[in-house]
Amino acid sequence: MGLLATFLLPAVSAEASAPLRTHAAAKGKFIGAALATGPLSNETAYRNIAATEFNQVTAENAMKWDSTEPNPGQFNFSGADAIVDFAVQNDQQVHGHTLIWHQQTPGWVQGLSASAMREAIERHISTVVGRYADNPAVVSWDVVNEVFEENGNFRTSFWYNTLGQSYIADAFRAARAADPDARLCINDYNVEGINAKSTAMYNLVRSLRQQGVPVDCVGFQSHLAIQYGFPNDLQQNLQRFADLGVQVRITELDVRMQMPRDSSKDATQATYYRNVVNACLAVAACAGVTIWGFTDKHSWVPDTFGGEGAALIYDENYQKKSSYDAVHDTLASGSGTDDTTPPTTPGTPTASNITSNSATLSWSASTDSGGSGLAGYNVYREQGSTDTLLGQTSTNSITLTGLTPDTEYQVYVRARDGAGNLSGNSPTATFTTEEGPSGGGGCTATGTVQTEWQNGYVVQPVTVTNTGTTAIDGWTVTFTLPAGHTLAGSWNATLTVSGQTVTATNAAYNGNLAPNASTTFGFQVNRPNGDTQTPSGYTCA
Repeated sequence: MGLLATFLLPAVSAEASAPLRTHAAAKGKFIGAALATGPLSNETAYRNIAATEFNQVTAENAMKWDSTEPNPGQFNFSGADAIVDFAVQNDQQVHGHTLIWHQQTPGWVQGLSASAMREAIERHISTVVGRYADNPAVVSWDVVNEVFEENGNFRTSFWYNTLGQSYIADAFRAARAADPDARLCINDYNVEGINAKSTAMYNLVRSLRQQGVPVDCVGFQSHLAIQYGFPNDLQQNLQRFADLGVQVRITELDVRMQMPRDSSKDATQATYYRNVVNACLAVAACAGVTIWGFTDKHSWVPDTFGGEGAALIYDENYQKKSSYDAVHDTLASGSGTDDTTPPTTPGTPTASNITSNSATLSWSASTDSGGSGLAGYNVYREQGSTDTLLGQTSTNSITLTGLTPDTEYQVYVRARDGAGNLSGNSPTATFTTEEGPSGGGGCTATGTVQTEWQNGYVVQPVTVTNTGTTAIDGWTVTFTLPAGHTLAGSWNATLTVSGQTVTATNAAYNGNLAPNASTTFGFQVNRPNGDTQTPSGYTCA
């Protein structure tokens, strides 16, 4: 499916046609708004527009941690329930926002120890997501919000400083346990175009999915401003994420301008709104667009960006602006697909060319009748409750690499279409890799301190390199923590501690290294205040 970047608008006026939600639904998309509980309770015009124009809603603040659990174990769902009840009454889907964020999280959470913080995350997510797990209106959640800095480094939030990046995977797994049917999203701003930040997000999502972490979708906030130019590679960026097998969505769209507002600025703003909707329509896996509010009367922009405002599609008096017409007429005129039909189930995979660390699989192809087209296949290793994604391919065969020698693999295949629908599981195939060389000639390990604070630090990456002439099928790194230092968390390796000696062994997916190849892992440590020591003396075997 394709869509031209610009086109002639229809002669019929927006006023004389159907609401936004009608046209969006006809394209198989949602058009949503973030709702605030105050005006929803007190303003008839706000309620009427919210109910009439949108088929999806997001709670602007009522589902955040400081609203739902202001004190440990004391939950308040009055605001969240009001949003959900409104959505149920008006046949709207609800997107939960947000479970883990570095802002609007109570101070009592921020000061917890690593173990207590992990417990708080699990309890909070289990309680909040679990409350709505049986409500069919609540279909998705922003599980983790804004984890990156602009340069693509992980944000050094209290979450990261206490737990390292492992909190991200932990949160997604907790959300999946609380509601197995909800779509789970990661969300960030300034990732609309292809840049360092969006590429870091891309790499994280790809890595998490390869590890079996249930990341189902990616949210692009899209807080835009007409004075900074439009991200013209938005559609391309959405598509590259969609090609990972995730749903994509515009989650917090607004387009601010430097005040005062005038007709020229309105026209530019309308073009930005039109371009965003067009980009979503052109990507089959884009579920829809949520506007962050809808009336300039209730917008976060003027309080956040001095001298700027008028960012939404209705003015302060609930009158439609040209940006409303742009959204409406783009939805009414664009071409979309209402695709909820999954592809047919692939045939039983057959294994061939099996070595100690690789195997080729092939299977009979699936077909897709939903309209978005067959996009490819996901290959999984069956491992109980959480199956590992071994690889993705656009054809009905794949060569898997990085396998463990002398190991039995039970695998299956699922087809995916352009809208993100997945087929049923194929029948499983079982094969055993050949025995491999027990060693490989040696390896080295070097650790880099990424960030430090008064009573802790993160070491990342620890780079493990095969210095031999043959492949190795596993590695072990040892190092010593200074006296008084304690391990707080780790990722991409299994760490055990004996006294102050730490032993790190490879994870299932990064043990195989060809000659000169490298992999990395990381860890976080708590230390006494004022102590500036860090580990040294990494050895690898």
